[in-house]
Amino acid sequence: MIQELISNNYVRIVFSTLIIYLFIVIAIRLFGKKELAQLSVVDMVFILLISNAVQNAMVGSDSTLSGGLVAATTLFVVNYVLKYLQYKFPKFGKIVEGDATMLIYKGKILQSHLKMAKITEDELMQAVREHGVASVKEVDLAIMEVDGNISVLSNSYQKKTVKRRKAHKILNKTEG
Repeated sequence: MIQELISNNYVRIVFSTLIIYLFIVIAIRLFGKKELAQLSVVDMVFILLISNAVQNAMVGSDSTLSGGLVAATTLFVVNYVLKYLQYKFPKFGKIVEGDATMLIYKGKILQSHLKMAKITEDELMQAVREHGVASVKEVDLAIMEVDGNISVLSNSYQKKTVKRRKAHKILNKTEG
C-alpha cells in the first residue's frame, strides 16, 4: 500500500512541491526581507531562474496538464495552511515572517539595525526621500516592516507614510 502510494506520480509531485515550497520560504527568511520589497533587475532574474530551476524538481518528467495542476494546487494548499498557521499562532508567524526593524529613531540612524537589515544608508535615504521627507533629522521613526517595505513617521508622529516599493505605477496618456 505505502509502496504504491510512493510510486504514484501525483503523490510524488505533491511531496516534491511541498519540499520545494518550504525550502524557498526558509531561504527567503534566511536571506532577508529586504529582497521582498526591492526587486531590482538582478532580483527579478534570480526569481525567474529559481522558478525555472525548481519546476523540474516539483513535477519531474510529468509535463502534463494534470501534473501542473497537482503542483499548483499543492502550492495553493500549502500557502493557505501556512497563512492560517501564522494567523492562528502569532509566534509561528514571527518565526516565518520575522519582526519589524527600527531604522531611524528621533532623527538618528540606528547603524546596528541597518546592518542587521542589510540596508545601506543610501537605500535608507532613498526611502526617506520617497516619503517626502528631506532629511533624517525630520524623521521621528522609520521602520522596515516584515514585508520589506519601509514606513516613515515624521512631524512629531503626525504624518505617516508607507511607501510600497513592490509595484511601480504606470501612468497612461490620460493621466499625464
